[in-house]
Amino acid sequence: MAGGCALAFLASAVNTSYLVLVGMSVSHLTGDLSRFAADTLGGGKESTLTALSLGLALTGFVFGAALSGFLIDTQNLTLSRPYGRTVSFIGCLLWVAAKVIGHSPWLAVFLASFALGVQNALASHYRGMILRTTHITGLLTDFGAFVGMKLRGRLIPLWKCVVPALLVFSFFSGAAVGAALSLAFQTSSLFILSGIYLIGGLCWSVIKRMVLRNTPQAKTQTH
Repeated sequence: MAGGCALAFLASAVNTSYLVLVGMSVSHLTGDLSRFAADTLGGGKESTLTALSLGLALTGFVFGAALSGFLIDTQNLTLSRPYGRTVSFIGCLLWVAAKVIGHSPWLAVFLASFALGVQNALASHYRGMILRTTHITGLLTDFGAFVGMKLRGRLIPLWKCVVPALLVFSFFSGAAVGAALSLAFQTSSLFILSGIYLIGGLCWSVIKRMVLRNTPQAKTQTH
């Protein structure tokens, strides 16, 4: 749960930073798809350039999710999978995106969307729930549905309401922090966030190795 909240926080911070710095989302692509359709049909040089950037964001996100599926090879949270290295890889992608944003914003958007596509597909199922860490539409839907069923008298476990609520709160907090960082430090905020991904991934790898070393059952899952 802590890991999911941390990822939601960071993804929101990254997305908000790109909204502030280049005016484009790199994780919440529902609105981007609508803008892509409108700008594609709108005509004009500015609309064409916007449509191109949006198309790159959408393509990058899908390719990132595909790469995550190839690397992780499961949608269920499983300790033995290489989450740490993958999160560090996300940090590297975001670092490169921050490096090129000044002269190639379109490439930065593609790389950032690619990175968050990788993140969103890391582990999308937890105890029967579908979880996302780069956008909150589904989380709000689940939260509202579970609350409604609980009000109707259904025996819904409390954690099913708490989990999406915590992820939504983390996403909101990340947006606030991302906006503050990008307004205060401009593009340097992207290097800060990429560094957190890198360090977080390394820490997870170390913790996982310690757990696997001391858990015989977990050891057998890696073979």
